[in-house]
Amino acid sequence: MKSVVEPLEGNKVRLSITVESAEFESAIDLAWKAIAKEVRIPGFRAGKVPRKVLEARIEPGYARSEALQQALPGYYLEAVKEHQVDVIAQPEIDITAGEDTGDVTFDAIVEVRPEVTIVGYEDLTVEVPSPHATDEDIDLHIDRIRGSYGEIVTVERAAASGDYVSIDIVGTVDGEEVDGLTVEDYLYEVGAGNVVPELDEALEGAMAGDTREFDADHPDPSEEGKVHFDVTVREVKERLLPDLDDDWVADATEFSTVAELRDDVAERAGNMRRAQASMALQANLGTQLAELVIDEIPDALIGAEMRARLEDLVRRLSQQGISLEQYLAVTGTPPEKFSADLRETAESAAKVDLALRAIAAREGLIPDDDELEEEIARLAAGVGVDADALRTGLESNDNIGSVRSDLGNRNALRWLTARVNVVDQDGRPVNPDDLELPLDHDHDHDHDHDHDHDHD
Repeated sequence: MKSVVEPLEGNKVRLSITVESAEFESAIDLAWKAIAKEVRIPGFRAGKVPRKVLEARIEPGYARSEALQQALPGYYLEAVKEHQVDVIAQPEIDITAGEDTGDVTFDAIVEVRPEVTIVGYEDLTVEVPSPHATDEDIDLHIDRIRGSYGEIVTVERAAASGDYVSIDIVGTVDGEEVDGLTVEDYLYEVGAGNVVPELDEALEGAMAGDTREFDADHPDPSEEGKVHFDVTVREVKERLLPDLDDDWVADATEFSTVAELRDDVAERAGNMRRAQASMALQANLGTQLAELVIDEIPDALIGAEMRARLEDLVRRLSQQGISLEQYLAVTGTPPEKFSADLRETAESAAKVDLALRAIAAREGLIPDDDELEEEIARLAAGVGVDADALRTGLESNDNIGSVRSDLGNRNALRWLTARVNVVDQDGRPVNPDDLELPLDHDHDHDHDHDHDHDHD
Protein backbone atom coordinates (compact mmCIF):
# COMPACT_ATOMS: atom_id res chain seq x y z
CA MET A 1 0.00 0.00 0.00
CA LYS A 2 1.20 3.49 -0.86
CA SER A 3 -0.24 6.75 0.42
CA VAL A 4 0.37 10.47 0.28
CA VAL A 5 -1.20 13.27 2.29
CA GLU A 6 -2.17 16.68 0.95
CA PRO A 7 -3.43 19.63 3.03
CA LEU A 8 -6.71 21.19 1.96
CA GLU A 9 -8.63 24.30 2.93
CA GLY A 10 -11.15 24.19 5.73
CA ASN A 11 -8.89 22.37 8.18
CA LYS A 12 -8.91 19.16 6.12
CA VAL A 13 -6.43 16.86 4.41
CA ARG A 14 -6.68 14.43 1.52
CA LEU A 15 -5.13 11.00 1.89
CA SER A 16 -4.58 9.42 -1.53
CA ILE A 17 -4.12 5.68 -1.10
CA THR A 18 -3.12 3.03 -3.63
CA VAL A 19 -3.41 -0.71 -3.00
CA GLU A 20 -1.80 -2.86 -5.68
CA SER A 21 -3.91 -5.61 -7.18
CA ALA A 22 -1.74 -8.38 -5.70
CA GLU A 23 -2.07 -6.93 -2.21
CA PHE A 24 -5.80 -6.42 -2.57
CA GLU A 25 -6.21 -10.06 -3.53
CA SER A 26 -5.97 -11.05 0.14
CA ALA A 27 -8.97 -8.83 0.91
CA ILE A 28 -10.91 -10.47 -1.92
CA ASP A 29 -10.01 -13.89 -0.58
CA LEU A 30 -11.33 -12.90 2.86
CA ALA A 31 -14.52 -11.70 1.23
CA TRP A 32 -15.01 -15.08 -0.50
CA LYS A 33 -14.45 -16.86 2.81
CA ALA A 34 -17.10 -14.67 4.44
CA ILE A 35 -19.49 -15.42 1.57
CA ALA A 36 -18.81 -19.15 1.97
CA LYS A 37 -20.13 -18.99 5.53
CA GLU A 38 -23.38 -17.46 4.34
CA VAL A 39 -24.30 -19.62 1.32
CA ARG A 40 -25.58 -23.19 1.32
CA ILE A 41 -24.49 -25.43 -1.58
CA PRO A 42 -25.39 -29.12 -1.64
CA GLY A 43 -22.43 -31.38 -1.01
CA PHE A 44 -20.43 -28.82 0.97
CA ARG A 45 -20.45 -27.99 4.62
CA ALA A 46 -21.16 -24.38 5.63
CA GLY A 47 -18.02 -22.30 5.30
CA LYS A 48 -16.18 -25.04 3.38
CA VAL A 49 -17.27 -24.21 -0.16
CA PRO A 50 -14.17 -23.77 -2.38
CA ARG A 51 -13.68 -20.34 -3.91
CA LYS A 52 -13.77 -21.72 -7.47
CA VAL A 53 -17.18 -23.26 -6.82
CA LEU A 54 -18.45 -19.95 -5.47
CA GLU A 55 -17.03 -18.03 -8.43
CA ALA A 56 -18.94 -20.31 -10.78
CA ARG A 57 -22.24 -19.56 -9.03
CA ILE A 58 -21.83 -15.97 -7.80
CA GLU A 59 -20.88 -12.88 -9.77
CA PRO A 60 -17.18 -12.20 -8.92
CA GLY A 61 -17.89 -8.49 -8.76
CA TYR A 62 -19.95 -9.12 -5.62
CA ALA A 63 -16.92 -10.41 -3.73
CA ARG A 64 -14.80 -7.47 -4.90
CA SER A 65 -17.48 -5.05 -3.76
CA GLU A 66 -17.59 -6.75 -0.35
CA ALA A 67 -13.80 -6.63 -0.14
CA LEU A 68 -13.77 -2.92 -0.89
CA GLN A 69 -16.37 -2.25 1.77
CA GLN A 70 -14.56 -4.30 4.42
CA ALA A 71 -10.91 -3.47 3.63
CA LEU A 72 -10.87 0.22 2.77
CA PRO A 73 -11.33 1.42 6.40
CA GLY A 74 -8.27 -0.61 7.42
CA TYR A 75 -6.15 0.81 4.60
CA TYR A 76 -7.33 4.29 5.59
CA LEU A 77 -6.38 3.83 9.26
CA GLU A 78 -2.99 2.46 8.21
CA ALA A 79 -2.36 5.63 6.20
CA VAL A 80 -3.55 7.81 9.09
CA LYS A 81 -1.07 6.09 11.39
CA GLU A 82 1.77 6.23 8.86
CA HIS A 83 1.43 9.99 8.31
CA GLN A 84 0.43 10.72 11.94
CA VAL A 85 -2.68 12.54 10.83
CA ASP A 86 -4.61 13.83 13.86
CA VAL A 87 -8.13 13.26 12.56
CA ILE A 88 -11.18 14.46 14.46
CA ALA A 89 -14.06 13.23 12.31
CA GLN A 90 -15.14 10.43 10.01
CA PRO A 91 -13.60 10.55 6.50
CA GLU A 92 -15.31 11.02 3.17
CA ILE A 93 -14.00 8.15 1.01
CA ASP A 94 -14.09 8.26 -2.79
CA ILE A 95 -12.89 5.26 -4.82
CA THR A 96 -11.09 6.63 -7.87
CA ALA A 97 -10.02 3.36 -9.53
CA GLY A 98 -10.15 -0.41 -9.12
CA GLU A 99 -13.82 -0.98 -8.41
CA ASP A 100 -13.90 -3.67 -11.10
CA THR A 101 -10.29 -4.79 -11.65
CA GLY A 102 -6.66 -3.81 -11.12
CA ASP A 103 -5.06 -1.63 -8.49
CA VAL A 104 -7.42 0.04 -6.01
CA THR A 105 -7.01 3.76 -5.47
CA PHE A 106 -9.14 5.94 -3.28
CA ASP A 107 -9.12 9.37 -1.63
CA ALA A 108 -10.07 9.98 1.98
CA ILE A 109 -10.85 13.60 2.85
CA VAL A 110 -10.98 14.13 6.59
CA GLU A 111 -11.05 16.99 9.08
CA VAL A 112 -7.98 17.27 11.30
CA ARG A 113 -7.29 18.92 14.63
CA PRO A 114 -6.38 22.57 13.98
CA GLU A 115 -3.17 24.12 15.21
CA VAL A 116 -3.94 27.46 16.84
CA THR A 117 -1.63 30.37 17.46
CA ILE A 118 -2.04 32.20 20.74
CA VAL A 119 -0.15 35.19 22.07
CA GLY A 120 0.04 36.72 25.51
CA TYR A 121 0.04 33.53 27.53
CA GLU A 122 3.43 34.41 29.02
CA ASP A 123 2.05 37.49 30.79
CA LEU A 124 -1.24 36.24 32.25
CA THR A 125 -2.41 37.39 35.67
CA VAL A 126 -4.75 34.95 37.41
CA GLU A 127 -6.84 35.88 40.44
CA VAL A 128 -7.51 33.28 43.14
CA PRO A 129 -8.95 33.41 46.66
CA SER A 130 -6.27 33.79 49.31
CA PRO A 131 -4.66 30.44 50.15
CA HIS A 132 -4.19 31.55 53.76
CA ALA A 133 -6.76 31.07 56.50
CA THR A 134 -7.81 34.29 58.23
CA ASP A 135 -8.65 34.79 61.90
CA GLU A 136 -12.27 35.08 60.77
CA ASP A 137 -12.05 31.63 59.10
CA ILE A 138 -10.63 30.12 62.27
CA ASP A 139 -13.23 31.79 64.49
CA LEU A 140 -16.02 30.59 62.21
CA HIS A 141 -14.80 26.99 62.36
CA ILE A 142 -14.49 27.12 66.14
CA ASP A 143 -17.95 28.66 66.48
CA ARG A 144 -19.37 25.77 64.45
CA ILE A 145 -17.86 23.35 66.95
CA ARG A 146 -19.22 25.41 69.84
CA GLY A 147 -22.59 25.55 68.10
CA SER A 148 -23.05 21.80 68.40
CA TYR A 149 -22.84 22.29 72.18
CA GLY A 150 -24.92 25.47 72.25
CA GLU A 151 -28.32 26.06 73.83
CA ILE A 152 -31.22 27.65 71.96
CA VAL A 153 -32.98 30.28 74.10
CA THR A 154 -35.82 32.73 73.49
CA VAL A 155 -34.89 36.41 73.09
CA GLU A 156 -36.94 39.61 73.05
CA ARG A 157 -35.59 41.27 69.90
CA ALA A 158 -35.87 41.27 66.12
CA ALA A 159 -34.67 38.19 64.25
CA ALA A 160 -31.37 38.33 62.38
CA SER A 161 -29.57 35.91 60.07
CA GLY A 162 -28.38 32.92 62.08
CA ASP A 163 -31.19 33.19 64.62
CA TYR A 164 -33.95 30.64 64.99
CA VAL A 165 -37.63 31.47 64.81
CA SER A 166 -40.66 29.42 65.73
CA ILE A 167 -43.21 30.08 62.98
CA ASP A 168 -46.59 29.04 61.67
CA ILE A 169 -46.38 28.90 57.87
CA VAL A 170 -49.24 28.43 55.43
CA GLY A 171 -48.59 28.01 51.70
CA THR A 172 -51.56 28.21 49.35
CA VAL A 173 -52.21 28.02 45.62
CA ASP A 174 -55.51 29.53 44.50
CA GLY A 175 -56.63 29.49 48.13
CA GLU A 176 -55.88 25.78 48.62
CA GLU A 177 -53.25 24.79 51.20
CA VAL A 178 -50.21 23.01 49.75
CA ASP A 179 -49.05 19.82 51.42
CA GLY A 180 -45.57 20.20 52.83
CA LEU A 181 -45.76 23.99 52.83
CA THR A 182 -48.21 24.31 55.72
CA VAL A 183 -46.94 23.61 59.24
CA GLU A 184 -47.36 24.96 62.79
CA ASP A 185 -44.64 25.76 65.33
CA TYR A 186 -41.84 25.13 62.83
CA LEU A 187 -38.34 25.92 64.11
CA TYR A 188 -36.50 27.60 61.25
CA GLU A 189 -32.98 29.04 61.00
CA VAL A 190 -33.09 32.48 59.42
CA GLY A 191 -30.83 32.60 56.38
CA ALA A 192 -30.77 28.83 55.85
CA GLY A 193 -32.62 29.09 52.52
CA ASN A 194 -34.36 25.79 53.12
CA VAL A 195 -37.81 26.79 51.83
CA VAL A 196 -37.74 29.79 49.48
CA PRO A 197 -35.36 32.81 49.50
CA GLU A 198 -38.28 35.16 50.13
CA LEU A 199 -38.91 33.52 53.52
CA ASP A 200 -35.48 34.51 54.83
CA GLU A 201 -35.95 38.05 53.54
CA ALA A 202 -39.33 38.30 55.29
CA LEU A 203 -38.06 36.96 58.62
CA GLU A 204 -35.04 39.23 59.02
CA GLY A 205 -36.11 42.05 61.33
CA ALA A 206 -39.33 40.31 62.40
CA MET A 207 -40.40 40.26 66.07
CA ALA A 208 -42.48 37.72 67.97
CA GLY A 209 -46.14 38.21 67.00
CA ASP A 210 -45.35 39.70 63.57
CA THR A 211 -46.95 38.32 60.40
CA ARG A 212 -45.52 38.34 56.91
CA GLU A 213 -47.13 37.69 53.51
CA PHE A 214 -45.38 37.18 50.21
CA ASP A 215 -45.53 35.25 46.92
CA ALA A 216 -42.74 33.00 45.68
CA ASP A 217 -42.07 30.39 43.02
CA HIS A 218 -43.02 26.89 44.07
CA PRO A 219 -39.96 25.32 45.76
CA ASP A 220 -40.54 22.06 43.85
CA PRO A 221 -38.93 22.58 40.38
CA SER A 222 -41.46 20.18 38.86
CA GLU A 223 -44.31 22.48 39.93
CA GLU A 224 -45.00 25.71 38.06
CA GLY A 225 -46.64 28.88 39.27
CA LYS A 226 -46.58 30.97 42.43
CA VAL A 227 -47.30 30.03 46.02
CA HIS A 228 -48.77 32.54 48.48
CA PHE A 229 -47.21 32.34 51.95
CA ASP A 230 -48.66 33.57 55.26
CA VAL A 231 -46.09 33.43 58.08
CA THR A 232 -46.63 34.18 61.76
CA VAL A 233 -43.63 34.50 64.08
CA ARG A 234 -44.24 32.88 67.46
CA GLU A 235 -40.81 33.32 69.04
CA VAL A 236 -37.34 34.56 68.18
CA LYS A 237 -34.51 32.41 69.51
CA GLU A 238 -30.73 32.44 69.43
CA ARG A 239 -28.13 29.82 70.07
CA LEU A 240 -25.98 30.58 73.12
CA LEU A 241 -22.48 29.25 72.62
CA PRO A 242 -20.45 27.82 75.51
CA ASP A 243 -17.57 29.91 76.79
CA LEU A 244 -14.41 29.34 74.80
CA ASP A 245 -11.97 28.39 77.55
CA ASP A 246 -9.56 25.57 78.33
CA ASP A 247 -12.10 23.76 80.53
CA TRP A 248 -14.68 23.56 77.74
CA VAL A 249 -12.06 22.57 75.16
CA ALA A 250 -10.75 19.76 77.37
CA ASP A 251 -14.30 18.54 78.04
CA ALA A 252 -15.69 18.76 74.52
CA THR A 253 -12.73 18.07 72.21
CA GLU A 254 -9.61 15.95 71.92
CA PHE A 255 -7.46 18.96 72.84
CA SER A 256 -6.46 20.35 76.23
CA THR A 257 -6.32 24.08 75.55
CA VAL A 258 -7.87 26.74 73.37
CA ALA A 259 -4.46 27.28 71.77
CA GLU A 260 -4.19 23.63 70.73
CA LEU A 261 -7.72 23.67 69.28
CA ARG A 262 -7.01 26.90 67.44
CA ASP A 263 -3.77 25.53 65.95
CA ASP A 264 -5.57 22.43 64.68
CA VAL A 265 -8.43 24.45 63.20
CA ALA A 266 -5.94 26.86 61.60
CA GLU A 267 -4.15 23.97 59.89
CA ARG A 268 -7.38 22.43 58.58
CA ALA A 269 -8.76 25.79 57.46
CA GLY A 270 -5.45 26.54 55.75
CA ASN A 271 -5.55 23.22 53.88
CA MET A 272 -9.06 24.02 52.69
CA ARG A 273 -8.04 27.49 51.59
CA ARG A 274 -5.06 26.14 49.65
CA ALA A 275 -7.23 23.56 47.93
CA GLN A 276 -9.78 26.22 46.97
CA ALA A 277 -7.09 28.54 45.63
CA SER A 278 -5.47 25.71 43.67
CA MET A 279 -8.75 24.73 42.01
CA ALA A 280 -9.48 28.37 41.25
CA LEU A 281 -6.06 28.80 39.64
CA GLN A 282 -6.66 25.93 37.22
CA ALA A 283 -10.23 27.02 36.45
CA ASN A 284 -9.39 30.71 35.97
CA LEU A 285 -6.25 29.93 34.00
CA GLY A 286 -8.33 27.73 31.71
CA THR A 287 -10.84 30.55 31.22
CA GLN A 288 -8.10 32.96 30.22
CA LEU A 289 -6.45 30.45 27.89
CA ALA A 290 -9.78 29.87 26.14
CA GLU A 291 -10.15 33.62 25.64
CA LEU A 292 -6.75 33.72 23.91
CA VAL A 293 -7.95 31.25 21.25
CA ILE A 294 -9.62 33.37 18.59
CA ASP A 295 -9.78 30.65 15.94
CA GLU A 296 -13.13 29.05 15.14
CA ILE A 297 -13.34 25.63 16.75
CA PRO A 298 -14.52 22.76 14.50
CA ASP A 299 -17.92 21.35 15.38
CA ALA A 300 -16.38 17.86 15.36
CA LEU A 301 -14.14 18.78 18.30
CA ILE A 302 -16.96 20.42 20.23
CA GLY A 303 -19.25 17.49 19.55
CA ALA A 304 -16.68 14.96 20.77
CA GLU A 305 -16.14 16.97 23.95
CA MET A 306 -19.89 17.24 24.52
CA ARG A 307 -20.31 13.48 24.13
CA ALA A 308 -17.44 12.75 26.51
CA ARG A 309 -18.84 15.09 29.17
CA LEU A 310 -22.39 13.82 28.75
CA GLU A 311 -21.27 10.19 29.00
CA ASP A 312 -19.30 11.02 32.15
CA LEU A 313 -22.30 12.76 33.73
CA VAL A 314 -24.68 9.91 32.85
CA ARG A 315 -22.21 7.37 34.26
CA ARG A 316 -21.86 9.28 37.55
CA LEU A 317 -25.63 9.75 37.84
CA SER A 318 -26.29 6.07 37.16
CA GLN A 319 -23.94 5.15 40.00
CA GLN A 320 -26.32 7.09 42.25
CA GLY A 321 -29.38 5.49 40.70
CA ILE A 322 -30.45 8.71 38.95
CA SER A 323 -31.33 9.16 35.30
CA LEU A 324 -30.46 12.26 33.31
CA GLU A 325 -34.16 13.12 33.04
CA GLN A 326 -34.52 12.93 36.84
CA TYR A 327 -31.42 15.09 37.28
CA LEU A 328 -32.81 17.78 35.00
CA ALA A 329 -36.16 17.69 36.81
CA VAL A 330 -34.60 17.95 40.29
CA THR A 331 -32.30 20.80 39.28
CA GLY A 332 -35.07 22.56 37.38
CA THR A 333 -32.92 22.75 34.24
CA PRO A 334 -34.76 22.85 30.89
CA PRO A 335 -33.22 20.43 28.35
CA GLU A 336 -32.52 23.31 25.96
CA LYS A 337 -30.53 25.19 28.59
CA PHE A 338 -28.69 22.02 29.58
CA SER A 339 -27.65 21.45 25.96
CA ALA A 340 -26.60 25.07 25.49
CA ASP A 341 -24.56 25.06 28.71
CA LEU A 342 -22.98 21.74 27.77
CA ARG A 343 -21.95 23.08 24.37
CA GLU A 344 -20.51 26.26 25.90
CA THR A 345 -18.48 24.26 28.42
CA ALA A 346 -17.33 21.83 25.74
CA GLU A 347 -16.23 24.63 23.41
CA SER A 348 -14.24 26.26 26.20
CA ALA A 349 -12.59 22.93 27.06
CA ALA A 350 -11.72 22.33 23.41
CA LYS A 351 -10.12 25.78 23.22
CA VAL A 352 -8.08 25.12 26.37
CA ASP A 353 -6.90 21.80 24.93
CA LEU A 354 -5.81 23.45 21.67
CA ALA A 355 -4.10 26.26 23.59
CA LEU A 356 -2.12 23.83 25.74
CA ARG A 357 -1.12 21.84 22.64
CA ALA A 358 0.09 25.05 21.00
CA ILE A 359 2.09 26.07 24.07
CA ALA A 360 3.61 22.58 24.37
CA ALA A 361 4.74 22.73 20.76
CA ARG A 362 6.05 26.29 20.92
CA GLU A 363 7.91 25.86 24.21
CA GLY A 364 9.38 22.45 23.41
CA LEU A 365 7.28 20.64 26.01
CA ILE A 366 6.09 17.72 23.88
CA PRO A 367 7.34 14.61 25.72
CA ASP A 368 10.09 12.47 24.26
CA ASP A 369 9.98 8.69 24.15
CA ASP A 370 11.51 8.31 27.61
CA GLU A 371 8.86 10.57 29.16
CA LEU A 372 6.18 8.66 27.27
CA GLU A 373 7.42 5.35 28.66
CA GLU A 374 7.40 6.79 32.19
CA GLU A 375 3.81 7.96 31.68
CA ILE A 376 2.70 4.56 30.40
CA ALA A 377 4.35 2.95 33.42
CA ARG A 378 2.52 5.36 35.73
CA LEU A 379 -0.82 4.68 34.03
CA ALA A 380 -0.20 0.92 34.18
CA ALA A 381 0.62 1.07 37.89
CA GLY A 382 -2.55 3.08 38.49
CA VAL A 383 -4.78 0.36 37.03
CA GLY A 384 -2.65 -2.59 38.17
CA VAL A 385 -1.57 -3.93 34.78
CA ASP A 386 1.75 -4.64 33.13
CA ALA A 387 3.26 -1.62 31.37
CA ASP A 388 4.13 -3.62 28.24
CA ALA A 389 0.59 -4.98 28.07
CA LEU A 390 -0.83 -1.47 28.38
CA ARG A 391 1.48 -0.17 25.66
CA THR A 392 0.42 -3.01 23.36
CA GLY A 393 -3.22 -2.18 23.98
CA LEU A 394 -2.67 1.52 23.37
CA GLU A 395 -0.80 0.81 20.15
CA SER A 396 -3.46 -1.58 18.86
CA ASN A 397 -6.12 1.08 19.42
CA ASP A 398 -3.89 3.82 18.03
CA ASN A 399 -4.02 5.72 21.34
CA ILE A 400 -0.32 6.30 21.94
CA GLY A 401 -0.67 9.76 20.38
CA SER A 402 -3.45 10.58 22.83
CA VAL A 403 -1.23 9.67 25.80
CA ARG A 404 1.58 11.80 24.39
CA SER A 405 -0.69 14.80 23.85
CA ASP A 406 -2.21 14.51 27.34
CA LEU A 407 1.28 14.45 28.81
CA GLY A 408 2.29 17.41 26.67
CA ASN A 409 -0.74 19.35 27.87
CA ARG A 410 0.19 18.59 31.46
CA ASN A 411 3.73 19.78 30.80
CA ALA A 412 2.32 22.99 29.33
CA LEU A 413 0.01 23.50 32.30
CA ARG A 414 2.88 22.99 34.71
CA TRP A 415 5.03 25.40 32.68
CA LEU A 416 2.29 28.02 32.73
CA THR A 417 1.50 27.81 36.44
CA ALA A 418 5.16 28.38 37.21
CA ARG A 419 5.14 31.61 35.16
CA VAL A 420 1.74 33.29 35.45
CA ASN A 421 1.23 36.10 37.93
CA VAL A 422 -1.05 34.78 40.66
CA VAL A 423 -2.80 37.34 42.87
CA ASP A 424 -5.52 37.19 45.50
CA GLN A 425 -8.80 39.13 45.36
CA ASP A 426 -7.05 42.19 46.77
CA GLY A 427 -4.33 42.11 44.11
CA ARG A 428 -1.60 40.83 46.43
CA PRO A 429 0.89 38.34 44.92
CA VAL A 430 0.36 34.70 45.84
CA ASN A 431 3.37 32.45 46.27
CA PRO A 432 2.97 29.33 44.05
CA ASP A 433 4.52 27.31 46.88
CA ASP A 434 1.37 28.04 48.88
CA LEU A 435 -0.75 26.18 46.32
CA GLU A 436 -1.30 22.47 45.86
CA LEU A 437 -1.56 21.67 42.17
CA PRO A 438 -2.28 18.05 41.15
CA LEU A 439 -0.35 18.45 37.92
CA ASP A 440 1.12 14.97 38.03
CA HIS A 441 -2.30 13.37 38.07
CA ASP A 442 -5.70 13.95 36.50
CA HIS A 443 -6.69 17.51 35.69
CA ASP A 444 -9.52 19.26 33.92
CA HIS A 445 -8.02 18.85 30.46
CA ASP A 446 -7.36 15.10 30.64
CA HIS A 447 -9.76 12.83 28.80
CA ASP A 448 -10.19 9.10 28.55
CA HIS A 449 -7.88 8.09 25.75
CA ASP A 450 -10.70 6.67 23.65
CA HIS A 451 -12.46 10.05 23.36
CA ASP A 452 -9.76 11.47 21.18
CA HIS A 453 -10.09 9.14 18.22
CA ASP A 454 -13.40 9.36 16.41
CA HIS A 455 -11.91 7.39 13.54
CA ASP A 456 -11.30 4.27 15.67
